[in-house]
Amino acid sequence: MSFPEGFVWGAATAAFQIEGATTADGRTASIWDTFCRTPGAVVGGDTGDPAADHYNRVDEDVQLMVDLGLHAYRFSTAWPRIRPDAGRVNQAGLDFYSRLVDRLLEKNITPWLTLYHWDLPQTLEDEGGWANRDTAYRFAEYAESVVGALGDRVSNWTTLNEPWCSSLLSYAAGVHAPGRQEPEAAVAAVHHLLLAHGLATAAIREQTPDAKIGITLNMYPIIPADPDDPADLDAARRLDGLQNRIFLDPVFKGEYPADIVADLEPYGFSKHIRENDLEIISAPLDQLGVNYYAEHFVSGTPDPEPAEAPVQTNGRRPTGSPWVGAEHVTFPSRGLPRTDMDWEVEPNGLYKVLKRVHEDYPSIPLYVTENGAAYRDAFEDDGSINDVERRDYIESHLRAAHAAIREGVDLRGYFAWSLMDNFEWAEGYAKRFGIVHVDYDTQVRTPKMSAMWYSQVARGNALTATVAP
Repeated sequence: MSFPEGFVWGAATAAFQIEGATTADGRTASIWDTFCRTPGAVVGGDTGDPAADHYNRVDEDVQLMVDLGLHAYRFSTAWPRIRPDAGRVNQAGLDFYSRLVDRLLEKNITPWLTLYHWDLPQTLEDEGGWANRDTAYRFAEYAESVVGALGDRVSNWTTLNEPWCSSLLSYAAGVHAPGRQEPEAAVAAVHHLLLAHGLATAAIREQTPDAKIGITLNMYPIIPADPDDPADLDAARRLDGLQNRIFLDPVFKGEYPADIVADLEPYGFSKHIRENDLEIISAPLDQLGVNYYAEHFVSGTPDPEPAEAPVQTNGRRPTGSPWVGAEHVTFPSRGLPRTDMDWEVEPNGLYKVLKRVHEDYPSIPLYVTENGAAYRDAFEDDGSINDVERRDYIESHLRAAHAAIREGVDLRGYFAWSLMDNFEWAEGYAKRFGIVHVDYDTQVRTPKMSAMWYSQVARGNALTATVAP
């Protein structure tokens, strides 16, 4: 099962999840540094230090990519490392990423840079965060700084990673930093993040006209539990709007979906949209990143009231729903296998997402910029990690991607999430997504069986029959 010639095989990480060194060389606090200190916000009270200590182990980690035969490395730059407190440029921060880019290029690995993977400077959050329109303009300034320093060597640029998470999950549900549960702030954040994307796209284009620019969205099929039940159909419509269309439509069609604008009107969504905003947001792109992990199987029928009020366990702080205006929606189980994150495994959902974008939106090259799974790893007696479940997860999703390619979808690359075990946001170090194991006490890296298998796929540009299609 061969992939098209030139198909990009890579792996992905994010700055806060792997770098550590959160106070080194002038870096100041991000919202995640603050959130980690909030009681009950992160499992085990874990913080971004030491993470995988990537800041001090760049050479080792680049060599690891070489050993695995990767073509490309998707990483993010840390805003508070490059422009501490959203202020003037910190040369030491830029120098770190310049060294990383140089090492990658020396080893013939293509750098694939994401400007924002959720580490907003805390100073900006103190001024309202993404609910404040001014943050979008500060982001454009930060983008200009990064492009000015690295644009001569980096060709592939992603403005934002998963704005659904940095708006609705962060400002409505409070699951992610900054942990706010304010629906009005969340819908404002949706628009201001997209405005930031558009402003950054213009900044990149101005400095490096030949750059390949994109945005990465986490997109999931939304499946009504009963396609004949009007309540379930409405639930699916609402969640599809909030998960997918509210980001895809303004970027590619220059408009927000009318039904979702109406749904969000009680929360003041429209008042944030100013003249020319959508023109800025819909600036032409060169590629789109697709992150996929699971489908959403939804019902508009609320769960039965529990006999007793639920008890918050393990010291975790209470959180809310990210589904503004659709908080009543429930997620019945389909009895499918689940990962250690308790996410259903449904590879065909990736096929559906790729086909949908290909058919419903302007023709644009696609890349799967994240796909992977957390499982509980165990060392064998010989020191190996035989992570069959993760290998099978990745393979089944690659088969789904290949099926989309066969049907004409312009998919040009795949990035496994993640290159290595890391800080998994609100789950701390309790969940492991890496194809490479990290011992957080010693920082020893151990490629898992999935890494060795993925290496063979990348080197051969093809899958072999190890699991049933």
